[in-house]
Amino acid sequence: MLRVNNISVQFGGKFLFEDITFQVGDKERIGLTGKNGAGKSTLLKIISGQQNADSGTIETSGGYTIGYLPQDIDFKSELSVIEETKKAFKEVEAIESRIALVQKELESRTDYESDAYMDLINELTEKQHLLHHHGAEKHDEATERILKGLGFESHEMNQPVNTFSGGWQMRIVLAKILLRQPSLILLDEPTNHLDIESILWLEEFLINYHGATILISHDKTFLDNVTTRTVEIVMGKIEDYKCNYSNYLVQRQDRIEKQQQAKKNQEEYIKQTERNIEKFRAKANKAKFAQSLIKKLDKMEILEVDSSDNSNIHFQFQEPPRSGKVVVKAENVGKSFGEKQVLRNVDFEVLRGEKVAFVGKNGMGKTTLAKMIVGQLSYNGALNLGHNVALAFYAQHQAESLDGNKTVFQTIDDAAPYEMRTRVRSLLGAFLFSGEDVEKKVKVLSGGEKGRLAMCKLLLEPANLLILDEPTNHLDMRSKDQLKAAIKQFQGTVIVVSHDRDFLQGLTDKVFEFIDGGVKEHIGDINEFLRSRDAENFRQFELEKKEEEKQKETRPQSTKDSKELYELRKELRSVEGKINTLEEKIADADAKLKDPNEYEKYMNDQSFFTLYESNKKELEKYLERWEEIAMEIEA
Repeated sequence: MLRVNNISVQFGGKFLFEDITFQVGDKERIGLTGKNGAGKSTLLKIISGQQNADSGTIETSGGYTIGYLPQDIDFKSELSVIEETKKAFKEVEAIESRIALVQKELESRTDYESDAYMDLINELTEKQHLLHHHGAEKHDEATERILKGLGFESHEMNQPVNTFSGGWQMRIVLAKILLRQPSLILLDEPTNHLDIESILWLEEFLINYHGATILISHDKTFLDNVTTRTVEIVMGKIEDYKCNYSNYLVQRQDRIEKQQQAKKNQEEYIKQTERNIEKFRAKANKAKFAQSLIKKLDKMEILEVDSSDNSNIHFQFQEPPRSGKVVVKAENVGKSFGEKQVLRNVDFEVLRGEKVAFVGKNGMGKTTLAKMIVGQLSYNGALNLGHNVALAFYAQHQAESLDGNKTVFQTIDDAAPYEMRTRVRSLLGAFLFSGEDVEKKVKVLSGGEKGRLAMCKLLLEPANLLILDEPTNHLDMRSKDQLKAAIKQFQGTVIVVSHDRDFLQGLTDKVFEFIDGGVKEHIGDINEFLRSRDAENFRQFELEKKEEEKQKETRPQSTKDSKELYELRKELRSVEGKINTLEEKIADADAKLKDPNEYEKYMNDQSFFTLYESNKKELEKYLERWEEIAMEIEA
């Protein structure tokens, strides 16, 4: 168990947080949340020992270990991926070395009844148990399994680490942490550089992990799936919720509403008391009573309402010049890197005004095709932009390409066209840079601030084709919502590469699925794409692909049993979808019945109650059917 005791941190004479205390149980999975600048990353650094607090302590039990993945890494290695990853077992090697020494000493001693001999026996037993805990006998298997889970192919494991991008190097650091199996894993935005399949694997790993986890993430679905507790840093204190992120939002809103009502009641009480003081203080026989009221007010603790971070980026893309009807056209396009063919025989069209999502696992060519369209990469075949197309490209690592020695103001002022130079400060203000913030050096900005600055820079030139490669990395949830709204209002054409399902919902007209070197077009938004795959959500679709690949490897080409199993699984997904729909309808009805104002509307509406009871009966029926199918599948 880990305990945080009265930790305080100050910056510039102001408390980031003050006297915060909480503990982490052995297998707890905690989401750490709070507004930008609340101190989430700072708290992880303090717990991990990377930074000291101004006061307070971190207490752990004996043998407690911590693994920490920061948001940004500075990592260099000339070793191969597999060699670098196996450095995770240095602790195990030290244990093995000590076991060898103890065994050698035991062999040379004859004082079998002495305390010293028994101490050696006990130490040997303890070290062997510890070695087994680390799974030393399965190091090679564990290393390969975790690297594959995080997206590395077998042939890539012998390649030098320094040939991989920063995002892939981050996966190696993460793999080493997972292999060490620390008592507590601290993760700061771990999904920023992972694709859907790797996120799914990491989710499953953390859910089943024997130790504890604290993570910071702007991926709502990831938080909901992994965490069972949410700790919020607010106004320099913490609030602890025994639930995942979505339920925390509901409970937090309820708490704020109660705080607001309590503060309102207190303010009314204070006003009334002050009126009584004024009324009675002038009367001799009531002066003593007036003084007691004054003392009572002086001793009263003024209630505060938790501050909400209502600051949002607020912008819209410039009005685009009109392009031709066909904006991008690809015919028999291919791309290879050495012997590896990433794309082959790709054909598609993107028309004026369309919004297209590129989806698929990393390495399938999403970013490659985006760079080919922009003209940053060569290719085979024909890939043409239409008439009067003006491009703006937000690259996946756009924020990292900013000049760290420039100030925020200089970054935008230097890139702005002449006619926009007078509007630089107001433009920066729309992206939450104001006052002294505009004079900060880019190199001291957080990942989210750099992301906002890079997006701000994108607005400087009018464009009718936006190509956005993972634009939500490092953006908080409110900023993602604002970006999504701006894209939806944009009258031009948009191609967006993203693994963020919530961001993509309702955003695009088409989905281009990257698979096996090709591009498959699906009409509709991400939800239509999911329905076409008979999957309830994007994550389920990715899991099904993995399951289908396993089945192809293990089952006969065509058997009665495999067909029945396929049909049962298909029906199970359908039933689960109906259950979810009915539960949402019933929950909505329950909420209306609990609200006095809503209840009055429906109390005499017989059709409402008839439908309500019908939905509950239908839900029972589908729950029973779900159990039947699940038992058949298991059998």
